[in-house]
Amino acid sequence: MRVLLAEDDDGVAGALTEALYEHGHLPTRVRRGEEVLTRHRQADLLLLDLGLPDLDGLEVLRKLRAVSGLPVVILTARGDERSVVRGLRLGADDYLVKPVRLAELLARIDAVIRRAGAPAAPAPRTVRVDDVEVDLHARRVTAGGAEVRLTTKEFAILAALAARTGTAVSRQQLMDEVWGDAYLAVSRSLDVHLTQLRAKLGRPEVLTTIRGFGYRFGG
Repeated sequence: MRVLLAEDDDGVAGALTEALYEHGHLPTRVRRGEEVLTRHRQADLLLLDLGLPDLDGLEVLRKLRAVSGLPVVILTARGDERSVVRGLRLGADDYLVKPVRLAELLARIDAVIRRAGAPAAPAPRTVRVDDVEVDLHARRVTAGGAEVRLTTKEFAILAALAARTGTAVSRQQLMDEVWGDAYLAVSRSLDVHLTQLRAKLGRPEVLTTIRGFGYRFGG
């Protein structure tokens, strides 16, 4: 299995690379979050440290989940409950706190791959509901064939919903994915952006409010 290892500590990376080789995997080590985002399609699983020098690992995970379902195991020294919860909510398949025993790490990797089945495929490029079309890669939205111009945040909200078309997405998950956290001020901002998004699409029926929970695109 091809394992992408995002770790900036040479000592840790060396030990992990050796253990992965011995377990029959093919590791590729990168040091920066941007490298994860450009090379993830060459891997079957990502081992992600959160303390990367260019981007916070949780931000890397948020961006990755917008375009890929690649299995992700977070391996970090950051063991506070808030980081663990955010990592799992943003789509990590497992979360391990350093120092970790190599035998346990390898067993967790095997378990994640078994649950995932075949290597993950990239998220669909284009999602369509009625006459609203969302191109997740080109970041382009049309309604009735006419382009709809959205702000960065409006598109991020729509993309998070469109990537799970027909599925209810909680307010908490939307705020974590789009803003990186779920503070009260962000909650109010989400409401404003959703109101503007509905107005620009001109089709309120494609964005359904799930009372007391969140929202759904289509379905």
